[in-house]
Amino acid sequence: MQNRFGSASLGLWLWLAGVALTLTWDASGADIRVMAWLGGAQGFVLRDHWWLSSIGHDGTKRLAVLLYLGIVWMAIRPMGIWRQMPRMQRLEIVVGISLSLLAVTALKRVSLTSCPWELRAFGGIANHVSHWAWGVTDGGSGHCFPGGHASSALAFVALSLPWLASTQRHERRTGQKLLAAVLLMGLVLGAIQTLRGAHYPSHTAWTALICAAVAWVNQRFFTAYRSWSLRDC
Repeated sequence: MQNRFGSASLGLWLWLAGVALTLTWDASGADIRVMAWLGGAQGFVLRDHWWLSSIGHDGTKRLAVLLYLGIVWMAIRPMGIWRQMPRMQRLEIVVGISLSLLAVTALKRVSLTSCPWELRAFGGIANHVSHWAWGVTDGGSGHCFPGGHASSALAFVALSLPWLASTQRHERRTGQKLLAAVLLMGLVLGAIQTLRGAHYPSHTAWTALICAAVAWVNQRFFTAYRSWSLRDC
């Protein structure tokens, strides 16, 4: 599979459009309006809903771990369509997913933004402070930005890139299907956390943008490395 400049250029423009739309959402204050619609002074009714918390959160997190371990295993001992993929591209997928998860985790670790359910408006102790107000505490526990649960799906954007970058039409179609499935699942997981009061909608959007950026940079690095290796032979 070889990277195609046209696909990469389109992907970059779509990513920039996503950044612009998410920044506009942030500036509009829509996050608070959405959360006020879902919760009130007594908190969020769906916070401890069994399906959302046990299946939508805990269950899908365990499933994501199993899927990640399965992909690592396929990179080491490939079967099926994985046999058709060069070893370096299998490694690219594993590294891309891993770096995406690490990037989101690292940002959450340093973030002072608390979850919506910690706000005074929803029965908590924190005040609302924009996640762009770096270094400003809101009085809560913080570490809520970006959306960690959504990254359980969105980190797998890296899985689709080798197929999307192929010169073969059928392989690009496979990549498109993989990407659509990953984005849909990320949206679902993000929506679950928003309904529970755990994350603003923008947290899911930023998670998607972060994972996409990390996956793209990772793919460019591996593509450059493969090109350098071929020239060196």
